[in-house]
Amino acid sequence: MAGEREYRMSALTWGLLVLLGLIWGGSFFFARIAVQQVPPFTLVFLRLSLAAIALHLYLHGRFGLYAALRSRWRQFLVMGLINNAVPHTLIFMGQTEIGAGLAAILNATTPIFTVLIANSLTKDEKLTSAKLAGCILGLAGTAVMIGPGAFARSGIPFWALLLPVFAAVSYGFASTYGKRFRGLAAPVTAAGQLTASSLIMLPVCLFVDAPWTLPLPSTGAIAAILGLALLSTAFAYILFFRIMSLAGATNTSLVTLLVPPSAILLGILFLGEHLEATEIGGMLLIAAGLVILDGRVLARLRPA
Repeated sequence: MAGEREYRMSALTWGLLVLLGLIWGGSFFFARIAVQQVPPFTLVFLRLSLAAIALHLYLHGRFGLYAALRSRWRQFLVMGLINNAVPHTLIFMGQTEIGAGLAAILNATTPIFTVLIANSLTKDEKLTSAKLAGCILGLAGTAVMIGPGAFARSGIPFWALLLPVFAAVSYGFASTYGKRFRGLAAPVTAAGQLTASSLIMLPVCLFVDAPWTLPLPSTGAIAAILGLALLSTAFAYILFFRIMSLAGATNTSLVTLLVPPSAILLGILFLGEHLEATEIGGMLLIAAGLVILDGRVLARLRPA
């Protein structure tokens, strides 16, 4: 990342990064369990609102939280819509039909769409040949996973494969829009967007799902909801910003490569999931594209 000072990854930082990858991979695992009993809109609202409450308790008004909420509520609404409400809803709807690992792999295209959107909407983040190659590889991997081979899969509707990709596009727009919050403390941005997105999802949840008419979820589903909100959202944000302060934004972005393996491992161990050959091939292409976009591996391979 241009303008970022040189950071070194210590053993502690690598440990925190792996932990964050496991926690964010766990969000797909928790969602796959909970969405079997709780409708997607209600699940999104529970995730966002519980996480927002937890972050408000953690911040306790520090870093000018309340002043920021009053002065930037419109921006928080937009950010909460495109970074929380819309992508979470799309992913959870997709996960009513597909497993945790597959959803995580498809959503791992987020950095690819971020690069393409930033190239179109900003003047300071233009495509280079390396970025273009990374995007092509990543999009090729996505095509492999949701292309003709998808129709051969029994019981998986085509739309369910597309929704995590559309969520990645929404995250891409959010990454570009998020530059407006550079002057704020990062935890304030997290709390602000979660608060706004909770308010967005409340009427949708009430109108569409009428949650008071739903049966009480099982103990396992309730535990998954709490894990999704408190561990994979509230605590994950705190951990994310801690890693960023230690290692910088570029190093922190490596977590993108760690989330799908974590979700796949959890899905295999606890949900009985498995990946088809096309899904493994697509994952490898997407991972190669992300490595090229990151750039550091290529930089080390170049002669001095």
